[in-house]
Amino acid sequence: MRIGILGLGRIGAFHAETLFGLDAVESLVVADPFAEAAKTAAERFGAEVADSPEAVLAAGVDGIVIAAATDAHPGLILAAVEAGVPVFCEKPVARAMTEGVAVLQAVQGSTVPIQIGYNRRFDAGFVAARAAVRAGELGELHTVRSTTLDPAPPPAAYVAASGGIFRDCSVHDFDIIRWVTGREVTEVYAVGGNRGADYIREAGDADTTGAVLTLDDGTIAVVSNSRHNARGYDVRMELHGFADSIAVGLEDKLPLRSVEPGVTFPAGVPHDFFMDRFTAAYRAELTAFTEVVAGSRPSPCTIEDALEAGWIAEACTLSLHEHRPVTIAEVRAS
Repeated sequence: MRIGILGLGRIGAFHAETLFGLDAVESLVVADPFAEAAKTAAERFGAEVADSPEAVLAAGVDGIVIAAATDAHPGLILAAVEAGVPVFCEKPVARAMTEGVAVLQAVQGSTVPIQIGYNRRFDAGFVAARAAVRAGELGELHTVRSTTLDPAPPPAAYVAASGGIFRDCSVHDFDIIRWVTGREVTEVYAVGGNRGADYIREAGDADTTGAVLTLDDGTIAVVSNSRHNARGYDVRMELHGFADSIAVGLEDKLPLRSVEPGVTFPAGVPHDFFMDRFTAAYRAELTAFTEVVAGSRPSPCTIEDALEAGWIAEACTLSLHEHRPVTIAEVRAS
């Protein structure tokens, strides 16, 4: 099949490389406002270069991958749907929930499949954890812990346009908590601090946060995030039930150092960044998209799914700023 890619920055170029290596993908058509980025992709992957998103959609592509800046996501999703081209779009659907809801309303009734990029749903550990929960191996859950710690903060320009750490980083934890447990979040309480880069504070954001989520069955989920983890990229989940407890990410490349006498775990080189930690997951995610394009499976992560994680991020952002618990119902109604 022929796949178009819109946006060839860090993640777009990574997706181009991944798609190039998939047996189902025969050719790529790419576009980026920066001509040099498109030229580089053409040279590396034999991609055809188009001068605009419209030109990519008109180039006979079977599916489109949107890896452009967040502000462009709504318009590009709608353009692809109007053209009848299946869509893979990196999260989020839009910067603001009002825009995301508008996109959902605009595509309701369309048969064009849309997949939103939440790569942890395709990581082997998280897949196994979900299967264990669904099979009842843990009994009823009482506690979930989800962690995302970046090795260093993103650039100031990225932070200023990100919408904040809950919308940009923690949203992955929120999505995977919903997906693994099969439960919905009803209430949140969030705190945050700034102990590092001044530009994050100046942007009105926090660089380290904690959030307590109450799920609809009473399970408590604790989410920990930071832009500063000197040892590497740390993504983990613990699930504790009345019958058993399991962990995702508890492996030799875990960026954590034990000080217990005689303990040598973890013994591997720590994960450096998300592309290292989730290489296989990204490949599985884009393989799934080719199956969506082929019509052999439904979208594994819909706009509705992405918006649910977004509402949790909105609630945590409000909770952080107002120092109080916030229900999901409250932010939906605002």
